[in-house]
Amino acid sequence: MELYIFDKSYVDRLRDGDSATEQHFVAYFSQLLGVMLRARMLPPERVDDVRQETFIRVLAVLRRDSGIRQPERFGAFVNSVCKNVLRENSRAQYKDRPLEDGHLDIPDKVIDLERSLINQETKSHVRGILEELSPADRDLLRAVFLEEGDKDEICRRFGVDRDYLRVRLHRAKERFRTLFQKDTALPRRAAAKESS
Repeated sequence: MELYIFDKSYVDRLRDGDSATEQHFVAYFSQLLGVMLRARMLPPERVDDVRQETFIRVLAVLRRDSGIRQPERFGAFVNSVCKNVLRENSRAQYKDRPLEDGHLDIPDKVIDLERSLINQETKSHVRGILEELSPADRDLLRAVFLEEGDKDEICRRFGVDRDYLRVRLHRAKERFRTLFQKDTALPRRAAAKESS
């Protein structure tokens, strides 16, 4: 497609309703705007709607007293009108679209507060059990799990090799697990006695 050079006489003829100029205007810009709009993957009926609205607006501006001030930029003017129509059309299309389920779901702060309290309670419970362990087991578990120290550094600190570190860590975890299970079983038994 060959690009057309617009000038004042073309714009004046279009404003005055010259039939040949109007036909050229519609044919020329139907093709250009169609390419631009289809490149945006719009359905054909939407392409036609945007194109028709663009023509209506351009001709309305053209026939006002102020008209087109820069006839040589007429092509750019039509293109910008088309982009504005497309934006408005897109906004209107999304405005009527229903919101998805859960779009306005507000997070339940009570659940977050509850989760925070449970986490605090669990941390306190773990600290209490750690205090019941021997100092060697407590220090080892803290170094490995809470401080997440380097294994080689932990081996140097406790004066053991990697193999024996695994053995000591396994034993400390078993002692912790036993105390944890015993500690959590007590409240359940007490609750069961109260309900009987």
